[in-house]
Amino acid sequence: MSAQNVITTPPLEPTDAIPGAGPSPRQAGPAKDPGGRSIKDRTRLGNLLTTVILSLGAVVMIAPLAWTFSTSLKTKDGVFELPPQWIPDPFVWENYARIWTAGPLLSGIQNSLIVACSVTIIGSLTSALAAFAFAKMRMPFKNVLFLGLLSGLMIPFPTLMIPQFTIFAGIGWVDTLLPLIVPGLFGNIIMIFFLRQFLNSVPDSIVEAARIDGASYLQIFWKLIMPAIRPALAAQFILWFMAVWNDYLAPIIYLNSPETQTLQLVIANFNAQYAIQTDYPLIMAASFIALLPVLIVFIVFQRQIIESIALSGSKG
Repeated sequence: MSAQNVITTPPLEPTDAIPGAGPSPRQAGPAKDPGGRSIKDRTRLGNLLTTVILSLGAVVMIAPLAWTFSTSLKTKDGVFELPPQWIPDPFVWENYARIWTAGPLLSGIQNSLIVACSVTIIGSLTSALAAFAFAKMRMPFKNVLFLGLLSGLMIPFPTLMIPQFTIFAGIGWVDTLLPLIVPGLFGNIIMIFFLRQFLNSVPDSIVEAARIDGASYLQIFWKLIMPAIRPALAAQFILWFMAVWNDYLAPIIYLNSPETQTLQLVIANFNAQYAIQTDYPLIMAASFIALLPVLIVFIVFQRQIIESIALSGSKG
């Protein structure tokens, strides 16, 4: 056969080789959803909507705090101006100087700090120890004791007010801070439950291996358990600190003299005394000062809160 009779055909493209085949990977366009939009555009739209919704929620949540601070810098007449002014004109910074002489605000802050810090710090430690015992230690009737502990959540506080007051009055603790401090030193039922559920995700083999190596339960708690539950403990600490700091019912039952009153009672007295005089800027200035400790605690522990939420989501 001569070379002239040889017929050469050009190589086929991948799309021509297989009838009905789609475009090659190099020619493929961006992936699209059934509506015709690309996945990238849909992700951007979702992120934009999420940002807008969260921004609106942030404005709604921060508006009362901003209004409190704005009112605390107004004059008495400026509070009732229409339309309302978010930016005071003029700024009356003297309201923050008057609150310290208008009532026992400083002693109220000191008493609230004593109660809140002692209860939450020591109580968080005892709650963590109790949660560790219920989650990892072997003891008889452990589940029965835990269920009995949880049953205490079903008893409303108003049913316990009179018996507790009778007990504390009998030992001479009325008009002191002890009735507010001592019960909380033994732990918080909600915190014990939360930490116990958190510790259930920690393998028992870690505790057993540490016991084989000769570590005591306290050593295991400090070196293994505490680092594991630190984010969850920080989240529960903030919630408990806020509850104790903002508590009004228990202090009004046990505290009478101005020297022993907590900050919430002082603010209530401000409201009763100066609302009649329409001195709302003074009341708002004292209320804004009362918000600062909780805000500071949240800022300090916000990283642990986010970490706790992330760990809970990943473990769930």
